[in-house]
Amino acid sequence: MLIPVFRALAGVALLMQLAAGARPLASMQAAAPVAAPEIGASAAALRVADWVVASGDNHALPYIIVDKATASLLMFDAKGQARGQVPVLIGIAVGDDATPGIGSKNLAEIGPAEKTTPAGRFLAKFGRPVGKERILWVDYATSVALHPIPPGASKKERRRERMLSPTAADNRITFGCINVPAAFYARTLRPAFQKKGGYVYVLPDTKPIEVVFPRLRVQAAVGGGGG
Repeated sequence: MLIPVFRALAGVALLMQLAAGARPLASMQAAAPVAAPEIGASAAALRVADWVVASGDNHALPYIIVDKATASLLMFDAKGQARGQVPVLIGIAVGDDATPGIGSKNLAEIGPAEKTTPAGRFLAKFGRPVGKERILWVDYATSVALHPIPPGASKKERRRERMLSPTAADNRITFGCINVPAAFYARTLRPAFQKKGGYVYVLPDTKPIEVVFPRLRVQAAVGGGGG
């Protein structure tokens, strides 16, 4: 089936907006005591965004692209319109695969090398709560969720300071979950995902992007080039 022209043009406009480092959600978020760092979308994130909007891979659900290289998150609505870009915290360890059986371990049993945020395409839904609040499970089997910084996080970890720092170098601090700014989570992400869920595309640290998202090869073949 051919992609409607207006949809393709919308995708081009979106990519130009993100490539320029725009942060569409800035006017929708409550003012924070400390301004979040400006983030530019990577070539890999733009490529995945282009593929999703062109192919309809999100199946009319909202979706998120988590770029571990820049420690950032891009969010789109069900029609592929940009809803915002924010910094995130991710797993301490560099890696793209979850350790087998990690979902059944207690936090104290998880070693440093196992604290990875796995790469891949996930259908995320709100489900079993942690504490008193239901959270967005990216991959329930491996206990990877997306949520704000936990209230009980150790102050020594300086999670908020890491999230607001100007670089991505210090944003690796979690056990594998993805931490997002609380205002963005409450006002934009949760309302969009809480009814039917949505897709989360986590870009890889070390694997080729075509290995993690094989359908990108189709996009490259149709477009006559790579990315």
